[in-house]
Amino acid sequence: MLNSLAVFEEKAAYTDHDRLFKELIQTFFEEFIEGFFPEIYPQINFSSVKFLEQEVFTDIVKGERRKIDILAETSFQGTNQLILIHIEPQSTYQKEFNERMFIYCSRLYEKYRKPILPIAIFSYNDKRSVPAQFTIDVPTQQILKFQYFQIHLIKKNWRNFIRSNNPVAAALLSKMEYTENERVQVKVEFFRMLSRMELDPAKMELLYGFFETYLKLTETEEEQMIERISNLPDQKERESVLRLPNSYFDKGVKQGIEQGKKTGAEAAKQEVAQNLLSLGLSIEQIVEATGLSQETIEQLKDKQA
Repeated sequence: MLNSLAVFEEKAAYTDHDRLFKELIQTFFEEFIEGFFPEIYPQINFSSVKFLEQEVFTDIVKGERRKIDILAETSFQGTNQLILIHIEPQSTYQKEFNERMFIYCSRLYEKYRKPILPIAIFSYNDKRSVPAQFTIDVPTQQILKFQYFQIHLIKKNWRNFIRSNNPVAAALLSKMEYTENERVQVKVEFFRMLSRMELDPAKMELLYGFFETYLKLTETEEEQMIERISNLPDQKERESVLRLPNSYFDKGVKQGIEQGKKTGAEAAKQEVAQNLLSLGLSIEQIVEATGLSQETIEQLKDKQA
């Protein structure tokens, strides 16, 4: 697989964001390229991917240190030509981000002298565009033109990805464009996607943890989600989704067990009440003995009549 590179600023506010994206992309690197860059995917030899060590760059002008967390080295299909793939998640809007990408790329090329495929993932909830290129011009001509790939998640419609079995796409539904009224359905579709994938528990937990970080439902929305899943028309799919090991379904099962206990206890009390009625005890005495309501005992007495 390709060595992927995720760059992040050493600021506390970005730590969790960058760690989550780094873990997701490194774990499902081939799936990430296949799902979001299908035109590039056939050209890459994923059997030779090697993740390189972190790189730390110092911006002397701005006085900042930046770290490259994911840098993937691999080759093109059918050749010995090595290539680096640099992926940088960006959680905040930055007007001059294109310049940053150019600096990262130039530093990497200076060290490795290999072709570099630079990719930026914008995960902030802002639709303002950042230039996908950086140029250096003089009055008479253009000296340099640097271009990089962009994935602006908030500009992607989540419905365009729900038919796929791509685990990265499933996780990233949580950062795509959807309305408040679609929140519940987005999570339902996330679970439906997971149910179609044959993933081990650790990878399943990674996807669920990522999604839950960015799209956490309210208690009312959770109930709506469980109801929608319970009403899925395809019984096989419905059972498959409900078998997923997630906290919502676990809670629903626990609630069902507790309800079952209550129902069983109620039935036992009513049986005792019927026996006491047969012995001729008054309704008031039976209420005191069983804890049942007077109305319930009266109904039981009418049935015996």
